Amino acid sequence: MSSKEIYLPSSNKELGSVHPINKVKFSLEKLLCSFGFKIAEGPEIESEEYNFDMLNIPATHPAREMHDTFYINNKESVLRTHTSPVQVRCMLENKMPMAFISPGKVYRKDDDSTHLPMFHQIEGIYVDEDVSFAQLKDLIYKICFSLFGKDIKLRFRPSFFPFTEPSAEVDILFGDKWLEILGCGVVNPKVLENCKIDTSIYSGLAFGLGIERIAMLKYGVKDIRDFYKSNLDFLRQFK
Repeated sequence: MSSKEIYLPSSNKELGSVHPINKVKFSLEKLLCSFGFKIAEGPEIESEEYNFDMLNIPATHPAREMHDTFYINNKESVLRTHTSPVQVRCMLENKMPMAFISPGKVYRKDDDSTHLPMFHQIEGIYVDEDVSFAQLKDLIYKICFSLFGKDIKLRFRPSFFPFTEPSAEVDILFGDKWLEILGCGVVNPKVLENCKIDTSIYSGLAFGLGIERIAMLKYGVKDIRDFYKSNLDFLRQFK
């Protein structure tokens, strides 16, 4: 073989594809934008005020403990634990009525087969006159039917979140087990008041989903860490 021979690159190069987490994220964004929501983004490094105080989360709440939350510079800042601070900024900066979704990375001190210290959420908020829990249920049904098909069975369980009242967790029947997929509720009037919104006129609904959790259920993945191992054999199945 001559040392001067030139070889052309292979024409059988494998093209990349959208990551499964982004597939779920993009499909949810498209669906919710079709309902009239706008996408809003905000900083991943937040103040305690926006991450906790404005959302009616008391100083004694376990979520504020060092073992749950990543604090920075001696608690001057925090890696946001949810994208709810974006909703606070939207309420402060926009006239009513308003409807926003806030997709993005969030951070908590968890690490096992179903939890990661960094994961993705998409949260939504809608504030207008006479917003009801019935409207929230209708929206949740549409989201779940879009993700899992119209034959999926849902149930709403009463729950507690400081920023919504009443609050609920939503489960879907997956095989023979009920699995929790999201939290939701009517926005607590205290949160609206913190954002200078007249609660005698306006009310709101809010919801939040973990995108990795949805992807695990949708694609039958048992270990959340598999999404981030850069294993091409694993990722090729989602093309």
